[in-house]
Amino acid sequence: MRALALCLASLASVAAVRPAGAEPLPSASLGVVFGAGAGTGKYAPSIGVGYHQFGAQAAWQPMTTDQRFGWSLKWSFVFGKMYNADSAQIDLYLRTLQMDFLAGLRIRPGESRLRYLALRGGVELFRTNEPVKPDGGRAFVGPVADAAIEQYAFGAVLFNADVRYGLIGSGPAEIAILVGASISVP
Repeated sequence: MRALALCLASLASVAAVRPAGAEPLPSASLGVVFGAGAGTGKYAPSIGVGYHQFGAQAAWQPMTTDQRFGWSLKWSFVFGKMYNADSAQIDLYLRTLQMDFLAGLRIRPGESRLRYLALRGGVELFRTNEPVKPDGGRAFVGPVADAAIEQYAFGAVLFNADVRYGLIGSGPAEIAILVGASISVP
């Protein structure tokens, strides 16, 4: 009789076990970013081709591991040095600063709970050390679009690779490939 009671008690405890809930992903991250870029369209010769030697990024993207879709906010700035830029008349290089604020959608494309795609749009401030031809301005504000792949690793590190197209239709257009690493926090 005692064996039957133990067996029933163990079956009851197994039936009471619930499936594991979704785990939260780290929602905030702060890190560094660098990459390469080039002017496009009529701005290709005036901006040139160069690299973004240093920058920082911060993101807020709250999701759980069972969600396929979520939202994302991202802020970044990056300093660039552009070679063969027609706008560089005094300095040897055209030096740039890009500051972006982006909002968008974050998607988990497969079964991996560590890899995500992000599609964002927002506003960019683009600043140079010399006037950009043919407009003659040094500071521009306009829309920007971004597509990224993001990979979590080592528990708290988020690696990302972004393709960013900035100042859509309203100033010096540039396409950039940016890579970064961030420390993620809950």
